[in-house]
Amino acid sequence: MSKVAQRFLRYVKYDTQSNESSASVPSTPNQLAFAKILAEELKSLGLKDISLDNNGYLMATLPSNIDKDVPTIGFIAHMDTSPDISGKNVNPKIIENYDGKDIVLNDEKNIVLSPKEFPELKKYIDNDIITTDGNTLLGADDKAGVAEIISAIEYLLKNPDIRHGNIKIGFTPDEEIGSGADHFDVKKFNADFAYTVDGGEIGELEYENFNAAGAEIEISGRNVHPGSSKNKMINSIIIGMELNSLLPVEQKPSHTEGYEGFFHLMAFNGSVENTKMSYIIRDHDKEKFKNKKELISKAVDYMNYKYGDNVVSLDLKDQYFNMKEKILPVIHIVDIAKKAMEESSVVPLIRPIRGGTDGARLSFMGLPCPNLFTGGHNFHGRYEYIPIQSMEKSVKVILKIIELYSK
Repeated sequence: MSKVAQRFLRYVKYDTQSNESSASVPSTPNQLAFAKILAEELKSLGLKDISLDNNGYLMATLPSNIDKDVPTIGFIAHMDTSPDISGKNVNPKIIENYDGKDIVLNDEKNIVLSPKEFPELKKYIDNDIITTDGNTLLGADDKAGVAEIISAIEYLLKNPDIRHGNIKIGFTPDEEIGSGADHFDVKKFNADFAYTVDGGEIGELEYENFNAAGAEIEISGRNVHPGSSKNKMINSIIIGMELNSLLPVEQKPSHTEGYEGFFHLMAFNGSVENTKMSYIIRDHDKEKFKNKKELISKAVDYMNYKYGDNVVSLDLKDQYFNMKEKILPVIHIVDIAKKAMEESSVVPLIRPIRGGTDGARLSFMGLPCPNLFTGGHNFHGRYEYIPIQSMEKSVKVILKIIELYSK
């Protein structure tokens, strides 16, 4: 089995699930514990300038071995796994020479990874696929990225005849809860640009992501005995349902793809007297994003006009923005990644991220940072899997990017 696969299988045994309800940094102590293990590994490999701060940000340098001036390149991945499903006691299964048929993940629970529901599986016939056992997620998002970056650096260390400039690597906590870049020290990292290795299927190359906002809505009702409530009761649940009906039905996540944005109702908790609703708002286009925020604001204003002042309150906050505007001035970093894929026999799949990435926020912090594939599929769930051959290709693409910038 390849080094990158062995490394990945070792890493997924560590529970690094983040916690969005935590006020600490990192949000869970297990992330810092894993970072300490990685720091020791980087030290044993011979990397320089290894630093791990109390917030769980791990950085290291592979010094240049050439005399000429070439860009300093960074590679970044996150250590945490999704808070939505357990990352504890991950027990991966290896399906060798996949035959294109159903994969039984858990016979007892009748959990089956099938190409009928996941047709992308058919692309990986004859590949060796790492899956879950149906009880947890796998953790390829983003321990695959961590394993691929370290494996590429290890290869360079063991082959000193390969010429390269300064290479920076960074591993972050809490990406899954949206705070992975909060304490990232761009100046300390000191790279000209970087790549997050945090994408999905083989070939993904992304430099556009959603503009994002969060909307927290609270509705204050009035509870009166239903038998004598005419013209008195204000049912906050019904007002919340009515408010949601004012948003375009075709702009729900289940009806959108590609560059189409959406309103996503994440949570709805209520009683007659009080209801709370949580939305995320997404769009790649800045003007459409602005219009979406205006629309939900007007919906709230209309509810207050209809039911009374201050019945509905809205807390609307921007979360992150489309990194495209920061990447276009240095589009060579995308062009080089595309060329690296082509020279590694990987078909580039350049498309927008329908989500966010640490790279988006880092780009606005002064570190242009497009996103490279890890090779994984079905992140954040029991049906997560990753072909070993895709991981090996990721390592080759990282090495090829370094090579192309060192010529």
